[in-house]
Amino acid sequence: MKKYLNLFDFSQRVDYKTEVLSGLTVAMALIPEAVAFAFIAGLSPLTGLYAAFMMGLVTSILGGRPGMISGATGAVAVVIVSLAATHGVEYVFAAVVLAGILQVSAGALKLGKFMRLVPHPVIFGFVNGLAIIIFMSQLDQFKDSTGAWLTGNSLYLLLGLVGLTMLIIWGLPKLTKVVPSSLTAILVVFGVVSLLNLDTKTVGDIASIQGGFPPFHLPAVPLTFETLQIIFPYAAIVAGVGLIESLLTLNIIDEITETRGRGNKEAVAQGLANMLSGVFSGMGGCAMIGQSLINISSGARARLSGIVASVMLLVFIMFGSSLIEQVPMAALTGLMIMVSIGTFEWASLRTFTKMPKSDVFLMVLVTLITAVLHNLALAVLIGVILAALFFAWDNAKRIRARKSVDAAGIKHYEMYGPLFFGSVGAFGEKFDIQNDPEEIIIDFAESRIVDMSAIEALNRITERYLKVGKTVHLKHLSPDCRKLIANADKLVEVNVIEDPNYKMVLD
Repeated sequence: MKKYLNLFDFSQRVDYKTEVLSGLTVAMALIPEAVAFAFIAGLSPLTGLYAAFMMGLVTSILGGRPGMISGATGAVAVVIVSLAATHGVEYVFAAVVLAGILQVSAGALKLGKFMRLVPHPVIFGFVNGLAIIIFMSQLDQFKDSTGAWLTGNSLYLLLGLVGLTMLIIWGLPKLTKVVPSSLTAILVVFGVVSLLNLDTKTVGDIASIQGGFPPFHLPAVPLTFETLQIIFPYAAIVAGVGLIESLLTLNIIDEITETRGRGNKEAVAQGLANMLSGVFSGMGGCAMIGQSLINISSGARARLSGIVASVMLLVFIMFGSSLIEQVPMAALTGLMIMVSIGTFEWASLRTFTKMPKSDVFLMVLVTLITAVLHNLALAVLIGVILAALFFAWDNAKRIRARKSVDAAGIKHYEMYGPLFFGSVGAFGEKFDIQNDPEEIIIDFAESRIVDMSAIEALNRITERYLKVGKTVHLKHLSPDCRKLIANADKLVEVNVIEDPNYKMVLD
């Protein structure tokens, strides 16, 4: 409990200027994203902005990964859009609260450790797909109100401002890192548009962001089992998507900063944030890889940047909406395009000829599912399942046996490779039952019995030898294998011999 209450590490050196400036940059980048995701979900802009404030503040204070930014996200918006359309915003709030409860439960049960099961090709695919989504979402800025692509001077002006933003973000760090390049780019483009009175789309053209403090509001839904039946499927998917995206983002930030976050603590924080978001008129959300990368690339490493970002977002909503609404969308578009470029794992492209074909296939498949379906949970789930199947298939081919006969006429089968459901077929083919001597020993010093299928395979081999009057002994079983066989003694009959001279190195 002490670790959970120890929110701030005062021994950590904090660059307050970098944290504050980075937080300001993130706050401005959060606005168009939150508004856009609220529109995707069919909700009002303030619903997305309130979610961004509440998610960002709670996870920055209580989360397991300082420097990571949370808010309203497209992954959650895609899940709740049909619920909003069929039952209204109140049911969305209720589903978000329930999703938060599920996430807190997952964190309390320490289920974050299961993220270790996500292999690197799946993470690469997830990140690359997310980068493509971020980039593709910016293309809407190059369309007019009718959905047609811009042409002529309007297009050239937008391209010029976007290009200027990207140039500053790319080039300024090569000259100086005193100020965050992203914030500088936004201010420079804002100044150019204001001084030259250029006619270009602004944040205010998308929607007004003016509002007050998030109002406390319990979801106005009947507290019945029927309501639970309606919201639970959505809540479960929101909880799953939120945890997957948050914990994958945490792993990515861990790699960039060469530090280690705490997945279970982050899961609890995400859950609490969603619960509060649901009762403070927010649409819910999770970690945002784009804004997190903006924050980390600006040099932020502490909780302060996330707190500043969320508080300044609320300040913009309550007091600075008229100024923020004048920020050119071109600046934010350029910023998000640079985020997508930085998010994409370009190094993964060089591994196409070096990685196993199964890993390359996994990476490409997860990228496509993420980018095309915008379903991050499905992409990761399919990736993990296929990775497990590939692993099982690969290990099924690794079972082999070295055969020898000792001076006493006993035949030894020294097994190599794991014995599990995938390798039991090849295991059974190793034995020459008719021609073997009266007694054989199967040596598992270099093998391991993994599951029930393996035990049943041993039982079948024993029975086949028994039918022709021959005896089978098992040797050099590790303690976990012995326990597995002991637990199955009512179902199978295998003969384990003791070897007092044998010692096994355990993990």
